[in-house]
Amino acid sequence: MGCCESSFLTETHPEKDDQHHHNNSHSTQNPPFSPPSPSGGADGAAAGGVPSFSEFSFSDLKAATNNFSSDSIVSESGEKAPNIVYKGRLQNRRWIAVKKFTKMAWPDPKQFAEEAWGVGRLRHRRLANLIGYCCDGDERLLVAEYMPNDTLAKHLFHWENQTIEWAMRLRVALLIAEALDFCSTESRSLYHDLNAYRVLFDEDGDPRLSCFGLMKNSRDGKSYSTNLAYTPPEYLRNGRVTPESVIYSFGTVLLDLLSGKHIPPSHALDLIRDKNIILLMDSHLEGNFSTEEATTVVGLASQCLQYEPRERPNTKDLVATLAPLKTKPDVPSYVMLGIPKHEDAPPTPQHPLSPMGEACSRLDLTAIHQILVMTHYRDDEGTNELSFQEWTQQMRDMLEARKRGDFAFRDKDFKTAIDCYSQV
Repeated sequence: MGCCESSFLTETHPEKDDQHHHNNSHSTQNPPFSPPSPSGGADGAAAGGVPSFSEFSFSDLKAATNNFSSDSIVSESGEKAPNIVYKGRLQNRRWIAVKKFTKMAWPDPKQFAEEAWGVGRLRHRRLANLIGYCCDGDERLLVAEYMPNDTLAKHLFHWENQTIEWAMRLRVALLIAEALDFCSTESRSLYHDLNAYRVLFDEDGDPRLSCFGLMKNSRDGKSYSTNLAYTPPEYLRNGRVTPESVIYSFGTVLLDLLSGKHIPPSHALDLIRDKNIILLMDSHLEGNFSTEEATTVVGLASQCLQYEPRERPNTKDLVATLAPLKTKPDVPSYVMLGIPKHEDAPPTPQHPLSPMGEACSRLDLTAIHQILVMTHYRDDEGTNELSFQEWTQQMRDMLEARKRGDFAFRDKDFKTAIDCYSQV
C-alpha cells in the first residue's frame, strides 16, 4: 500500500502509502505567481512518466478519494493524525496519494501555493514526486505519486513473511541518500521529520523518499512529530530545522536498517562506543550480512548522530560512503522484498469528452436522454414508447449486479461474485 506514511502525513506518524490531470479550464487556475520550471537533470528525465505539476479542484480530489472515505486512508495513524493521507484514483486511472491538511494549517493560500510549487518543480526517480495541490476555500491539499508497496517502517518493523535482507537494506540507505543529495543540489535541503515512514516503495519495490517531507506541515507548525528521543538536539534547543538536522535524522534511519527496530540514538551510540555492534544488528538477519559493511554503516550512522551539527557529514559524503557497499545490483528490488511485480494498466490518453461522453461518464441518464432527443434520435421502427425507459432499467439492473459482485468479492464469496459479474 502505499502504506506514507503508511507514512505520509504536525502527524502522529508522517506520510506513508498518494484521474485526469487537471489541465481543464474548470480545474486549473493560474498560480498566484510565475512558477519555476521543473528540475531534475538526467535523473529527473528518468521520471518522464510523471505528470507536470498543476492545480487540482477540490471536487476532483473528493471524487478520486470516494469523498475522502475512511477506507481510502493510507497514513499510518489513520483518522487520528491531524494531516491525513488518502489513496485516490483520477479519471485517467492514475493512482495518487492526497495529503489533506487541517483547516487552518496554511491560512494564506498564496504562501501555500508558493511552497507547493517550490516542491512540485522537483522531478527525480528517487522521489515520490509531488504532482499537484489544491487551494479551495479553507481546503489545503497536496497530491503526489502513489507508492503501492508500503513503507520502510512496515517492512522493517511489521513484516509478515520475510524481513528485508541485508543487500536490500544497503540499497535503501544508498537510494535515500541519493534523494537527499538531489534535493540539496536543488536548494531544497530541508527535509522535515525524516524517518522510516517517509521511505516508500514503488511498483518495482524501489525505495523512494516521500515529497511531503519537503514541505512543512503548516505555516509555522512543528517539523518533528516523532518522539523527542529521535529529534536532533539543536532542534530541541532552538526549534529550527537545518540541513545538518536532516543528516541527524538520516542517521536514525540507518539505525533502523541496522537493528530492524526503532531504537533511541542514545542507546545505539552506547552500544557503538562499547563496540557491541553485533548486539545492535537485527537478529532476524541471522548473521547473513557482511561484518565489514555493517561496520561501515555503523560508523556512518555514528557520524550522522554527532551532537555538534558541524561534525556531521553532508549528503555527498553519505552517497560516497554507501555507494561502494551496493550489492546484488542485478537483482530487482521487488525480488529482494519478496513482493509480486506490480502491474497496472497504463493511463488512458487525455482526450476531451463529448457532451454524450461526459453524460455517460457521470451515468446521467436524464442528460443522455436529452442529448438523444436534441439530436432527433428515434427508436427503431416497431418498438414502443417505453423502449428508453426499458433501457434505463436494464442499465440500473446491470449496475446493481456489478455492485453486488463487488460486495461479494470483498467478502471473498467468489462464486456469487462470478455470477454477478457474468450478468454484467
